[in-house]
Amino acid sequence: MSIVSCAATAAVPAAAPRFAGLRRVAGPAALNRDVEQPSAVSLQVSGRSNSRASRRCVATMAGTGRFVVGGNWKCNGNTASIQKLVQDLNAGEITADVEVICALPMIYLPRVQSTLDRKYALSAQNCWVGAGGAFTGEVAAEMLVDNNIPWVILGHSERRALIGESDEFIGQKVAYAISKGLSVMACIGETLEERERGDTLNVCRRQLQAIVNCISPADWAKVVIAYEPVWAIGTGKVATPVEAQETHAGIRKYMAEAVSPAVASAVRIQYGGSVNAGNCEELARCEDIDGFLVGGASLDGAAFVTICNSARFNN
Repeated sequence: MSIVSCAATAAVPAAAPRFAGLRRVAGPAALNRDVEQPSAVSLQVSGRSNSRASRRCVATMAGTGRFVVGGNWKCNGNTASIQKLVQDLNAGEITADVEVICALPMIYLPRVQSTLDRKYALSAQNCWVGAGGAFTGEVAAEMLVDNNIPWVILGHSERRALIGESDEFIGQKVAYAISKGLSVMACIGETLEERERGDTLNVCRRQLQAIVNCISPADWAKVVIAYEPVWAIGTGKVATPVEAQETHAGIRKYMAEAVSPAVASAVRIQYGGSVNAGNCEELARCEDIDGFLVGGASLDGAAFVTICNSARFNN
């Protein structure tokens, strides 16, 4: 078995288990620890109003990549509902210049691969940190490549919280997936508690640093960063455009410092967290938002097509 080693990451004590990136967690409650809060969640933005003009002036270096929308179906659907969703997606007209990716439950990938229109690329929602072997329940990157699946989501907050994947483990997974030819939507984001104490960008930088430690500057051409504030995922809460733009600009500034200005400009940064057909246009207008990673709304074909077409507002 091959495991990617990132020399720049902190050394693991000798007594640690072989896969020290997996830590014991409290179970499903871990995902909800920070979201049972009043809906008035705000990131302090000094001296800035909610006007479009003030949103756009927050940018430090607007992204230059093609708008990209991912639909994360998570662990949802059955044969009948997925057949209906595929029909609705195929009937939808994508009129904007946008790259669209659908991330399916693993078991439905072959079925959808044969029926979904080619305007949508396919993605897995996870893959293992190394080559295949005695890892029950896992799927190797090589298997996805062998089945012509070009994308994978890694580092999603649900896997961080429920499975216990650490920053370092996710960095290794990203590196291994890229080394086998996959493109990666790499998820980062803070909990409500971290946001309220002013640690949003500290958390994002820490999570990204673990990936920076493991891949080369050239590898970032195969990575889309998906910023998903944990408190906004599936809760109906959503960061305001000011909040989202400021965080995305901060992420891009970090990438310029940690990797290079060229990579920072080219890397695409998605926003995820209760994106829907009603709020996508306003969010898409933000200069440092280069796309979306959509959860629940991706299960509604018409709504998802609307979100994809909001790319036309991203100038």
